[in-house]
Amino acid sequence: MALQAPTVPLRKRGAAPGRSAASGTGGRTAAIFLVPFFAVFAIAMVAPVIYSIVLSFYAQQKSGLGFGEAKTVFVGLENYFQVLASESFVSGIARLGLYCLIYIPVMVGSAVVFALLLDATVARARKLFQLLVFLPHAVPGVIAALIWAYLYTPGISPLVQALQGGGIQINFLDAHLVLPAIVNIGVWEWTGYNVIILFTALQAVPREILEAARVDGANEIRTALSIKFPLILPALGVIMLFTIIGTLQLFTEPSIIAKATPSITSTWVPNLWAYDAAFIRHNLNQAAAASIIIAGLAAILSLVVTRFSSRMNKP
Repeated sequence: MALQAPTVPLRKRGAAPGRSAASGTGGRTAAIFLVPFFAVFAIAMVAPVIYSIVLSFYAQQKSGLGFGEAKTVFVGLENYFQVLASESFVSGIARLGLYCLIYIPVMVGSAVVFALLLDATVARARKLFQLLVFLPHAVPGVIAALIWAYLYTPGISPLVQALQGGGIQINFLDAHLVLPAIVNIGVWEWTGYNVIILFTALQAVPREILEAARVDGANEIRTALSIKFPLILPALGVIMLFTIIGTLQLFTEPSIIAKATPSITSTWVPNLWAYDAAFIRHNLNQAAAASIIIAGLAAILSLVVTRFSSRMNKP
């Protein structure tokens, strides 16, 4: 009697039993969980941006020699031209650029140095060092600005009194020193945050490479400059991107310090200019145009930093 092999139902190539159904169910489940995020993101982020763009193309005009009822009219790019023609806004942009030139190198350089020191520190001292470096970032920005405003104000500041006792006469709130004083607040507040990012990148460096460098006779400085630093360039690019975006949003520190000194005006930086236009001069349309200009500047600089970082990270 001839034996007949059992027949097995054919299955499409590459298909696994139950996989397509499971994948479809998993995809739908993931989409359901993502809906709340995208809904909140659209309401809190996308909608205000679109509204600001629309608002920037309109203006409030009154008829009857300015005594009539205000009407909303389309003015095109007129608000943008008026903002860019404002001497105070252009001065604020220049002042913000000077702030960036001082703040970014000092803060990023300090973060790199502290991260390398933290990576080279023995395990027992590392946790304490990490806490001390990160602690300023745990202080809310408004509280940090108030603390430094107290330390900068002559007559009540123990720091100023100590310097005067040593024969150093200095006024941190003077027109020539208030910008470096605000830079100091930003460096104090954000260095620790960036140290943690760089330290995390340093922990991912293969220990075998470091051991090989030590066997070859490289000291800690040589190892840091030739091995560790090149390997954390991607993380450094991320820091630069976040720092530039955050710097263009400078608002809290000067708005708090302005209460203690006349050196900071209501239009000292672009964000203060936009705030003044919206809530003091009640010109929401020009404020929207100024905000879009700042956002556009941030987008351009972010693109430049991203491309430069990509080129630096290429082998």
